Amino acid sequence: MVAHSPPKHDTPRHLRLLTFNIQSGTPANSYREYLTNSWRQVLPSAVRIENLDAIAGLVMDYDMVGLQEVDSGSLRSGFINQSRYIATHAALPYWFHQSNRKVGTMAYSGNGFLARYQPDAIEEHRLPGAIPGRGALFLNFGGASGLTIAVVHLALGQLARGAQLKYLCRKLQGRRHVVVMGDFNAGADSTKLRNFCERLDLDAPTRDLPSYPSWKPQRALDHVLVSRTLVTGSAEVIDVGYSDHLPVGLKIEVPEGLQLKSAEPPLAGFEAVRG
Repeated sequence: MVAHSPPKHDTPRHLRLLTFNIQSGTPANSYREYLTNSWRQVLPSAVRIENLDAIAGLVMDYDMVGLQEVDSGSLRSGFINQSRYIATHAALPYWFHQSNRKVGTMAYSGNGFLARYQPDAIEEHRLPGAIPGRGALFLNFGGASGLTIAVVHLALGQLARGAQLKYLCRKLQGRRHVVVMGDFNAGADSTKLRNFCERLDLDAPTRDLPSYPSWKPQRALDHVLVSRTLVTGSAEVIDVGYSDHLPVGLKIEVPEGLQLKSAEPPLAGFEAVRG
Protein backbone atom coordinates (compact mmCIF):
# COMPACT_ATOMS: atom_id res chain seq x y z
CA MET A 1 0.00 0.00 0.00
CA VAL A 2 1.40 3.38 -0.98
CA ALA A 3 0.73 6.89 0.30
CA HIS A 4 2.55 10.10 -0.51
CA SER A 5 2.69 11.45 3.06
CA PRO A 6 2.35 10.00 6.57
CA PRO A 7 -1.27 9.30 7.47
CA LYS A 8 -3.03 11.30 10.14
CA HIS A 9 -5.95 10.27 12.34
CA ASP A 10 -9.05 12.18 11.34
CA THR A 11 -12.06 10.08 12.29
CA PRO A 12 -15.53 11.47 11.53
CA ARG A 13 -18.70 10.53 13.42
CA HIS A 14 -20.43 9.19 10.30
CA LEU A 15 -19.44 7.61 7.02
CA ARG A 16 -21.33 8.03 3.76
CA LEU A 17 -21.15 4.82 1.72
CA LEU A 18 -22.12 4.34 -1.93
CA THR A 19 -22.31 1.34 -4.25
CA PHE A 20 -22.67 1.80 -8.00
CA ASN A 21 -22.58 -0.55 -10.98
CA ILE A 22 -21.39 1.95 -13.62
CA GLN A 23 -21.58 -0.35 -16.70
CA SER A 24 -18.05 0.78 -17.73
CA GLY A 25 -19.24 4.39 -17.82
CA THR A 26 -21.99 3.78 -20.38
CA PRO A 27 -25.22 5.75 -19.82
CA ALA A 28 -28.55 4.00 -20.35
CA ASN A 29 -32.12 5.12 -20.98
CA SER A 30 -33.91 2.00 -22.28
CA TYR A 31 -33.56 -1.74 -22.86
CA ARG A 32 -33.14 -1.21 -26.60
CA GLU A 33 -29.88 0.63 -25.95
CA TYR A 34 -28.31 -2.69 -24.95
CA LEU A 35 -28.55 -3.41 -28.69
CA THR A 36 -28.23 0.01 -30.32
CA ASN A 37 -25.30 1.06 -28.10
CA SER A 38 -23.66 -2.37 -27.83
CA TRP A 39 -20.63 -1.03 -29.72
CA ARG A 40 -19.81 1.08 -26.66
CA GLN A 41 -18.99 -2.14 -24.81
CA VAL A 42 -15.97 -2.70 -27.08
CA LEU A 43 -15.07 0.72 -28.56
CA PRO A 44 -14.15 4.06 -26.98
CA SER A 45 -16.65 6.91 -26.92
CA ALA A 46 -16.50 10.60 -26.00
CA VAL A 47 -19.83 10.13 -24.22
CA ARG A 48 -18.14 7.74 -21.80
CA ILE A 49 -15.64 10.39 -20.65
CA GLU A 50 -18.42 12.92 -20.12
CA ASN A 51 -20.30 10.29 -18.14
CA LEU A 52 -17.28 9.42 -15.99
CA ASP A 53 -16.94 13.12 -15.14
CA ALA A 54 -20.59 13.15 -14.06
CA ILE A 55 -20.05 10.05 -11.93
CA ALA A 56 -17.02 11.69 -10.30
CA GLY A 57 -19.15 14.71 -9.47
CA LEU A 58 -21.70 12.42 -7.85
CA VAL A 59 -19.35 10.30 -5.72
CA MET A 60 -17.16 13.14 -4.44
CA ASP A 61 -19.51 13.72 -1.49
CA TYR A 62 -19.10 10.13 -0.22
CA ASP A 63 -16.43 8.68 2.04
CA MET A 64 -16.23 5.12 0.66
CA VAL A 65 -17.42 4.06 -2.79
CA GLY A 66 -17.71 0.56 -4.23
CA LEU A 67 -17.86 0.31 -8.03
CA GLN A 68 -18.83 -2.64 -10.21
CA GLU A 69 -18.38 -3.15 -13.97
CA VAL A 70 -15.56 -0.62 -13.96
CA ASP A 71 -12.88 -0.87 -16.68
CA SER A 72 -9.20 -0.99 -15.74
CA GLY A 73 -7.79 0.29 -19.05
CA SER A 74 -8.89 -1.49 -22.21
CA LEU A 75 -9.73 -0.30 -25.73
CA ARG A 76 -13.32 0.63 -24.88
CA SER A 77 -12.21 2.93 -22.04
CA GLY A 78 -9.53 4.57 -24.18
CA PHE A 79 -6.97 2.69 -22.03
CA ILE A 80 -8.06 4.68 -18.98
CA ASN A 81 -8.25 3.04 -15.59
CA GLN A 82 -11.72 4.20 -14.66
CA SER A 83 -11.26 3.66 -10.91
CA ARG A 84 -8.26 5.97 -10.93
CA TYR A 85 -9.97 8.46 -13.25
CA ILE A 86 -13.06 8.78 -11.06
CA ALA A 87 -10.97 8.95 -7.86
CA THR A 88 -8.80 11.72 -9.34
CA HIS A 89 -11.73 13.83 -10.52
CA ALA A 90 -13.71 13.22 -7.32
CA ALA A 91 -10.70 14.12 -5.12
CA LEU A 92 -10.99 10.80 -3.28
CA PRO A 93 -7.37 10.07 -2.40
CA TYR A 94 -7.31 6.26 -2.15
CA TRP A 95 -8.37 3.84 -4.85
CA PHE A 96 -8.00 0.22 -5.87
CA HIS A 97 -9.07 -1.74 -8.93
CA GLN A 98 -9.67 -5.47 -9.28
CA SER A 99 -9.80 -6.78 -12.87
CA ASN A 100 -11.97 -9.88 -12.99
CA ARG A 101 -12.85 -10.42 -16.65
CA LYS A 102 -10.78 -9.63 -19.73
CA VAL A 103 -12.00 -9.88 -23.32
CA GLY A 104 -8.80 -9.60 -25.34
CA THR A 105 -7.72 -5.97 -25.16
CA MET A 106 -11.26 -4.71 -25.79
CA ALA A 107 -12.79 -4.87 -22.29
CA TYR A 108 -11.39 -5.29 -18.78
CA SER A 109 -14.23 -5.46 -16.27
CA GLY A 110 -13.97 -5.58 -12.50
CA ASN A 111 -14.57 -3.92 -9.15
CA GLY A 112 -13.25 -0.61 -7.87
CA PHE A 113 -12.99 1.05 -4.49
CA LEU A 114 -12.50 4.75 -3.75
CA ALA A 115 -12.08 6.21 -0.28
CA ARG A 116 -11.34 9.29 1.74
CA TYR A 117 -9.54 7.14 4.32
CA GLN A 118 -6.66 4.72 4.09
CA PRO A 119 -7.30 0.98 4.54
CA ASP A 120 -4.95 -0.98 6.73
CA ALA A 121 -5.09 -3.95 4.36
CA ILE A 122 -6.86 -5.15 1.23
CA GLU A 123 -7.77 -8.69 0.21
CA GLU A 124 -8.63 -9.61 -3.37
CA HIS A 125 -10.89 -12.64 -3.85
CA ARG A 126 -11.91 -14.54 -6.99
CA LEU A 127 -15.44 -15.83 -6.55
CA PRO A 128 -16.40 -19.38 -7.58
CA GLY A 129 -18.58 -20.09 -10.59
CA ALA A 130 -18.70 -22.12 -13.79
CA ILE A 131 -18.04 -18.92 -15.73
CA PRO A 132 -15.04 -17.06 -14.26
CA GLY A 133 -15.01 -13.31 -13.93
CA ARG A 134 -16.63 -12.41 -10.61
CA GLY A 135 -14.69 -11.05 -7.67
CA ALA A 136 -14.75 -9.35 -4.29
CA LEU A 137 -12.56 -6.83 -2.52
CA PHE A 138 -12.21 -6.76 1.27
CA LEU A 139 -10.91 -3.53 2.77
CA ASN A 140 -10.01 -3.48 6.44
CA PHE A 141 -9.95 -0.35 8.60
CA GLY A 142 -8.89 -0.10 12.25
CA GLY A 143 -7.24 -3.46 12.80
CA ALA A 144 -8.58 -6.94 13.47
CA SER A 145 -11.65 -5.79 15.41
CA GLY A 146 -12.30 -2.82 13.17
CA LEU A 147 -14.41 -2.31 10.05
CA THR A 148 -14.38 -4.56 6.98
CA ILE A 149 -15.86 -3.23 3.73
CA ALA A 150 -16.53 -5.90 1.08
CA VAL A 151 -17.26 -4.82 -2.51
CA VAL A 152 -18.91 -7.59 -4.53
CA HIS A 153 -20.46 -8.32 -7.91
CA LEU A 154 -22.33 -11.62 -7.93
CA ALA A 155 -23.36 -13.88 -10.80
CA LEU A 156 -26.66 -13.82 -12.69
CA GLY A 157 -27.31 -17.54 -12.17
CA GLN A 158 -28.78 -18.78 -8.89
CA LEU A 159 -26.40 -21.74 -8.49
CA ALA A 160 -23.27 -19.67 -9.01
CA ARG A 161 -24.64 -16.88 -6.84
CA GLY A 162 -25.35 -19.35 -4.04
CA ALA A 163 -21.79 -20.71 -4.20
CA GLN A 164 -20.40 -17.17 -4.14
CA LEU A 165 -22.45 -16.23 -1.08
CA LYS A 166 -21.23 -19.35 0.73
CA TYR A 167 -17.64 -18.43 -0.13
CA LEU A 168 -18.12 -14.88 1.12
CA CYS A 169 -19.74 -16.14 4.30
CA ARG A 170 -16.73 -18.33 5.09
CA LYS A 171 -14.29 -15.48 4.47
CA LEU A 172 -16.24 -12.89 6.47
CA GLN A 173 -17.22 -15.13 9.40
CA GLY A 174 -15.96 -13.85 12.74
CA ARG A 175 -15.33 -10.26 11.69
CA ARG A 176 -16.86 -7.76 14.08
CA HIS A 177 -18.11 -4.86 11.93
CA VAL A 178 -18.89 -5.77 8.32
CA VAL A 179 -20.36 -3.91 5.36
CA VAL A 180 -21.02 -5.88 2.17
CA MET A 181 -22.00 -3.67 -0.75
CA GLY A 182 -22.39 -4.16 -4.46
CA ASP A 183 -24.49 -5.63 -7.24
CA PHE A 184 -25.95 -8.85 -5.84
CA ASN A 185 -28.19 -9.56 -8.85
CA ALA A 186 -30.85 -10.56 -6.32
CA GLY A 187 -33.27 -9.02 -3.88
CA ALA A 188 -32.40 -8.92 -0.18
CA ASP A 189 -35.44 -11.10 0.55
CA SER A 190 -34.38 -13.87 -1.84
CA THR A 191 -33.72 -17.14 -0.02
CA LYS A 192 -29.96 -17.30 -0.57
CA LEU A 193 -29.30 -13.68 0.27
CA ARG A 194 -31.56 -13.83 3.32
CA ASN A 195 -29.65 -16.90 4.57
CA PHE A 196 -26.38 -15.09 3.96
CA CYS A 197 -27.54 -12.15 6.08
CA GLU A 198 -28.74 -14.43 8.86
CA ARG A 199 -25.45 -16.33 9.04
CA LEU A 200 -23.39 -13.14 9.25
CA ASP A 201 -25.97 -11.24 11.34
CA LEU A 202 -26.36 -8.56 8.67
CA ASP A 203 -29.21 -6.14 8.16
CA ALA A 204 -30.38 -4.91 4.73
CA PRO A 205 -31.44 -1.26 5.16
CA THR A 206 -31.48 -0.75 1.36
CA ARG A 207 -33.79 -3.74 0.67
CA ASP A 208 -36.72 -1.58 -0.49
CA LEU A 209 -34.76 0.70 -2.83
CA PRO A 210 -35.20 -0.43 -6.46
CA SER A 211 -32.04 0.26 -8.47
CA TYR A 212 -32.59 -1.55 -11.78
CA PRO A 213 -33.20 -0.63 -14.53
CA SER A 214 -32.14 2.98 -14.03
CA TRP A 215 -34.76 4.41 -16.40
CA LYS A 216 -37.66 2.64 -14.65
CA PRO A 217 -36.36 1.06 -11.45
CA GLN A 218 -38.35 -2.00 -10.41
CA ARG A 219 -35.86 -4.39 -8.81
CA ALA A 220 -33.62 -3.88 -5.77
CA LEU A 221 -30.42 -5.62 -6.93
CA ASP A 222 -27.83 -3.27 -5.44
CA HIS A 223 -27.43 -3.34 -1.68
CA VAL A 224 -25.44 -2.11 1.29
CA LEU A 225 -25.65 -4.86 3.93
CA VAL A 226 -24.35 -4.04 7.41
CA SER A 227 -23.58 -5.85 10.65
CA ARG A 228 -26.17 -5.31 13.35
CA THR A 229 -23.29 -4.02 15.49
CA LEU A 230 -23.35 -0.88 13.31
CA VAL A 231 -25.80 1.99 13.68
CA THR A 232 -27.24 3.05 10.33
CA GLY A 233 -28.67 6.34 9.18
CA SER A 234 -30.49 7.32 6.01
CA ALA A 235 -30.50 5.09 2.92
CA GLU A 236 -30.97 6.45 -0.57
CA VAL A 237 -31.16 5.56 -4.22
CA ILE A 238 -30.06 8.34 -6.57
CA ASP A 239 -32.05 8.95 -9.75
CA VAL A 240 -29.39 9.43 -12.45
CA GLY A 241 -29.02 7.96 -15.94
CA TYR A 242 -25.27 7.33 -15.77
CA SER A 243 -25.63 3.53 -16.05
CA ASP A 244 -28.26 0.82 -16.34
CA HIS A 245 -28.17 0.65 -12.51
CA LEU A 246 -28.81 3.42 -10.00
CA PRO A 247 -26.32 4.19 -7.23
CA VAL A 248 -27.38 3.23 -3.70
CA GLY A 249 -26.10 5.03 -0.61
CA LEU A 250 -26.17 4.55 3.14
CA LYS A 251 -24.92 6.52 6.12
CA ILE A 252 -23.44 4.63 9.08
CA GLU A 253 -22.03 5.68 12.42
CA VAL A 254 -18.34 5.03 12.92
CA PRO A 255 -17.88 2.30 15.57
CA GLU A 256 -16.64 3.61 18.90
CA GLY A 257 -12.87 3.46 19.15
CA LEU A 258 -12.30 3.00 15.40
CA GLN A 259 -9.50 5.20 14.11
CA LEU A 260 -9.51 6.12 10.42
CA LYS A 261 -6.38 7.40 8.73
CA SER A 262 -6.21 10.10 6.09
CA ALA A 263 -3.25 11.72 4.40
CA GLU A 264 -2.73 14.77 2.23
CA PRO A 265 -2.20 15.04 -0.62
CA PRO A 266 -2.23 11.36 -1.63
CA LEU A 267 -3.55 9.58 -4.67
CA ALA A 268 -2.55 6.02 -3.99
CA GLY A 269 -3.21 2.66 -5.53
CA PHE A 270 -2.88 -0.42 -3.35
CA GLU A 271 -1.32 -3.83 -3.26
CA ALA A 272 -3.78 -6.54 -2.26
CA VAL A 273 -3.50 -9.92 -0.63
CA ARG A 274 -5.13 -12.43 -2.96
CA GLY A 275 -7.65 -14.77 -1.35
